[in-house]
Amino acid sequence: MSNKYNYIIGLTGNIACGKSTVVAELQRLGAHVIDADHVTRQLQQPGQTVYDAIVATFGTHILQPDGQINRRALGEIVFTDVTKLRTLEALIHPAVHQHIRQWLANLPSGRPQHPVVAVIDAIKLIESGWPAICDAVWVVTAPRDQQIERLCRTRNMSQAEAITRIDAQAPQADKVAVADVVIQNHGDIADTMQQVQQHWQTLFLS
Repeated sequence: MSNKYNYIIGLTGNIACGKSTVVAELQRLGAHVIDADHVTRQLQQPGQTVYDAIVATFGTHILQPDGQINRRALGEIVFTDVTKLRTLEALIHPAVHQHIRQWLANLPSGRPQHPVVAVIDAIKLIESGWPAICDAVWVVTAPRDQQIERLCRTRNMSQAEAITRIDAQAPQADKVAVADVVIQNHGDIADTMQQVQQHWQTLFLS
């Protein structure tokens, strides 16, 4: 589904596996990147149709005093109830798809041996059906104990909160099973960068 001489990477990985590290390196190498989570946050701003639907479904108690959605409060509701999580996803995903497809359509076209590389960065990439339009799926992995440590350190979560967030997602093995490329982010940043650079180079060798 990519344009002629364009190449679409679907990038995913579970929470606190280090996708942002891989994204930063891909951008440095020249990729165009769209962050599905950032798009989701934009669509959850007051005045957006998605915002209105979320508030109507989950109630005004999820709002901050300024009217913004309290993402942590909403997360506490949906990450402990799979039915509510699916309800939230059904409100958000169609609008996110439309936004990202428009972004892809507006990218410039590449040239032979110089493709324009587009990266769809989405934690729910596979569940949302994005692999169907991607040329390759890249999955970032990390050990569970590192996920927990990163969430506690960088997001000020308790260990129990971190485990709840991790367990609310599909196992990493499910993502790896459909991956074309696996980036193992086990803590050595230099090794992670080397993996990204090696796989990037293969895009220009065919």
